Amino acid sequence: MPRSAADPGTGRVPRPSGAGVRFDDERPVTVVLVRHGETAMTVARGYSGSSEPGPPLDEHGREQATRAAALVDRIGGDLWGDIEYPSEILASPMVRTQETAAIIAERLGLPVQTEERVKEADFGAWQGLTAEQIEERWPGLLEPWHTRADVRPPDGESIVDVGERLSAVFEDLLATERGRTVVVVSHAVAIRAALGVAMGANPGSWSQLRVAPASVSIVRLFADKRHEIAVAGAPSDGWA
Repeated sequence: MPRSAADPGTGRVPRPSGAGVRFDDERPVTVVLVRHGETAMTVARGYSGSSEPGPPLDEHGREQATRAAALVDRIGGDLWGDIEYPSEILASPMVRTQETAAIIAERLGLPVQTEERVKEADFGAWQGLTAEQIEERWPGLLEPWHTRADVRPPDGESIVDVGERLSAVFEDLLATERGRTVVVVSHAVAIRAALGVAMGANPGSWSQLRVAPASVSIVRLFADKRHEIAVAGAPSDGWA
């Protein structure tokens, strides 16, 4: 598989134009965040959290996952040649993420490890409801949940709760071997939180990130916390 050529003097692959500016030789851990493919709940626009294991991928969702797998398989080759080819796959325990991860794993020839902390937000009493239904039953609470750090659904999690989980995953990845690429199959709110944490952005702004089904985002983690967002929400069907 073709890769960017290393500099003969340093042996390092040059950082590409537009990459985050660094003045050291630290090797990051690269995290490829893949949202699961479409489900019946995605189509219905219901809040589908981690309190229920389902629903599974629908037919279109499996097609999306197949395209996402093809995109991830190109990392380190003709796409993002400065990034190492993936060597690990972590996935949320939910059915939809496990199914998406299995499709990616088959393409990459890697096993899937289940990681509880990358599961979707627990929406509590909002589970399965649409935004309109939530607004009808809990007037004025849904928007603040997306835009403030301290708001939780009844019996559910705040966006900061989700961010703390993803931040702990990042810390664990940084504590192990550098220079590798880890695929993490997760969910919309969890991926927004991961990107927001990586950028050091105010939690109230995380909902401005678009994370479509089967989209791919790439974060490069550094020990000094000056993490790089290499890709945010790239649609898997947008790469021929």
